[in-house]
Amino acid sequence: MKLVPKVQNFLKQDIEKRNGDSMENRKFGYARVSSTSQNLDRQIMVLKKYVAEENIVVDKKSGKDLEREGYLALKGPMGLRKGDTLYVVSLDRLSRNKKNITSEIKWFQEKGIDLRILNLPTTMADFPEEQKWIKEMINNILIEVLGSFAEQERITIRKRQQAGIEAAKKKGKYLGRPVIAKPDNYAEVMVRWKAKEISSAEARKLLGGVKKNTFYRWVKEEK
Repeated sequence: MKLVPKVQNFLKQDIEKRNGDSMENRKFGYARVSSTSQNLDRQIMVLKKYVAEENIVVDKKSGKDLEREGYLALKGPMGLRKGDTLYVVSLDRLSRNKKNITSEIKWFQEKGIDLRILNLPTTMADFPEEQKWIKEMINNILIEVLGSFAEQERITIRKRQQAGIEAAKKKGKYLGRPVIAKPDNYAEVMVRWKAKEISSAEARKLLGGVKKNTFYRWVKEEK
């Protein structure tokens, strides 16, 4: 598996090894998740059925646009060329933006690169040369529909996230962290602490044993 930033070096070495003129078709895989906390293992496991693991390029970045280092390296001058094949598990791994999906599919077709989407069977089929236009026509229709779904899912996820944040705020929570209410004796204790009658540790104990960071957050809020 090729992890960024090793991607470009790998692609450069591969081209040099083939003297840049070889027509031998190469197979690559591309896997993507939206954040560093997410796991790529499932996608890589599936792609390994079709591509050598060292030829799988990965990104951990949102699919809202195409500004991803691994993907851009694949499309760069040292990357994919005519006759190569690129495998992805699903269309939304390329992008969740319909406009980007359409432009990328067109780019692959114009460059003579065979894009194979594992959950889209028609892209996996081999057609005789004289019938490839049929394959392209069918795939273009299906990709147009799936691209709309991918974009709508991105919008839905974003709306759910925002709704979750708003609901958490209304409940006094945000990102799963509860807002701790100040105890009834808070004002009295703070007067004594500010007058240096008691230490911060003693003040926190009188306030019900609140944590140090909570205590100083309350202090900061008063400024």
